[in-house]
Amino acid sequence: MSFVIRQATMLDLDTLAPLFDGYRQFYGQPADLARARDFLAERFHHHESLVLLALGEHGAGFGFTQLYPLFSSVRTVRTWLLNDLFVAATARRQGVGAALLKAAAEHAHALGAASLSLSTALDNAPAQALYESLGWQRDHQFCEYSLAL
Repeated sequence: MSFVIRQATMLDLDTLAPLFDGYRQFYGQPADLARARDFLAERFHHHESLVLLALGEHGAGFGFTQLYPLFSSVRTVRTWLLNDLFVAATARRQGVGAALLKAAAEHAHALGAASLSLSTALDNAPAQALYESLGWQRDHQFCEYSLAL
């Protein structure tokens, strides 16, 4: 399977939104293409995230990853949160996910980031295996918490 990875722009919304909607559905959210498109449009409009898009030879969307900028106060460096990674069912097990992760690391490094971080569901063994095969390290020092508002 042949594909390219490039940074997405607002012009990619029609290709990206169905992938993003599929990602949300994977995590138990109801299908809502308009909501997915609106959310991405806001991120692009406000320059709040960076999206890398995997495209097939004829422009089909194979997958994406979305990065959000962060900073580490303790380390006094820029970091990036790899918040979203999704590969369309038809493109899985073809190297798209690994290529997106590698491209994200290269892109973040080129922007001067000290690190990337991500989290995934405890039962998402395939994703964990992929991350670890690419050198990602599971955190054993910190617990992650959230507060619903």
